[in-house]
Amino acid sequence: MNFRLMASAAFLSLAACSQSAENDRQEQVAAAANPELEALRFADARPSNEAFQAPPSMIVEVALDRMGFSPGVIDGKPTRLDEQALRGFQEAKGLPVTGKLDQQTREILLAGQTEPTRLVTIPEGFAKGPFAPDLPKETSKQAGFDHLSYRDMTEALAERFHTTPETLGALNPAGTKLSAGATIRVPNIAPLRLEELDTDDGAWNRTLATLGVAARQPRAEKVVVSKSQGTLRAYDAAGKLLAQFPVTTGSEHDPLPLGNWKINGVSRNPDYHYNPKLFWDVSDNKEDKLLKPGPNGPVGVAWLDLSKEHYGIHGTSEPATIGSAESHGCVRLTNWDAARLAQMVKAGTKVVFEA
Repeated sequence: MNFRLMASAAFLSLAACSQSAENDRQEQVAAAANPELEALRFADARPSNEAFQAPPSMIVEVALDRMGFSPGVIDGKPTRLDEQALRGFQEAKGLPVTGKLDQQTREILLAGQTEPTRLVTIPEGFAKGPFAPDLPKETSKQAGFDHLSYRDMTEALAERFHTTPETLGALNPAGTKLSAGATIRVPNIAPLRLEELDTDDGAWNRTLATLGVAARQPRAEKVVVSKSQGTLRAYDAAGKLLAQFPVTTGSEHDPLPLGNWKINGVSRNPDYHYNPKLFWDVSDNKEDKLLKPGPNGPVGVAWLDLSKEHYGIHGTSEPATIGSAESHGCVRLTNWDAARLAQMVKAGTKVVFEA
């Protein structure tokens, strides 16, 4: 993929140096407020002399991600998930819902937005991991690992910036070294204000930081999952659409249980009880196992337990499959969207599963 494509100058109206200074200022204030997270701070690197133009699709994806209307992975490729995200954004803003980047939508979506990529320095704390290069893909074989971590730095960086390892490879020169202190180009998702990570759970603070997800999110009073659209929408008490995420919902063997439910509780960095009897494609002769937490676990970084027994809304170890692969009946999101949603809901939040 050649990302050195020309994009409209109107998309890139803010100076990179001004944004870099603002990002650094915000992150420095944050680090002072949360010294234990200082080692995870991604600082802006000194701009290179090479001109870089991102493709128009990446510009739109980054803007939508920043606004809470997720396109799934940010990869610069126009897909139906981009169109879905645009439709959600248009509805929330009272615009004609077309799923197309018409002039009115462009002006509102991109107003005040900055450049779609930035150069950052990989911090030492992030480079240390932990990583689990030998973590098996098969769920039943993951028992025994003390943490279901990312397998390598590339995978961790991809999730931190809501993208894919392949996209990182396309954004950077061949042979770019991924290590502490290295400079890499990444999608310019919303800056993370570490001072907002004020929960009591230090492990969850770290998860939010490693996913680039703000702790402070708007409060959702109702969540609606559409089977036909493959979307999860969060609404406030007045019925205003707050956010939208692409999801994977069930399969022929495990269809989405349509109806009205509620969230019983939110488990952050959950353990996972692997029960073969609940899976049609797994032999009942296999043993139950308890898997430790981690982004590469079967439910990712968060589990939103539903009033429908054995069903939940959760993250995934395979973000690029969201919207395409099937699930075992539950609702799957990317880890970063699952973390965002976990900050928006609470026990008692209404959930509607519709066709």
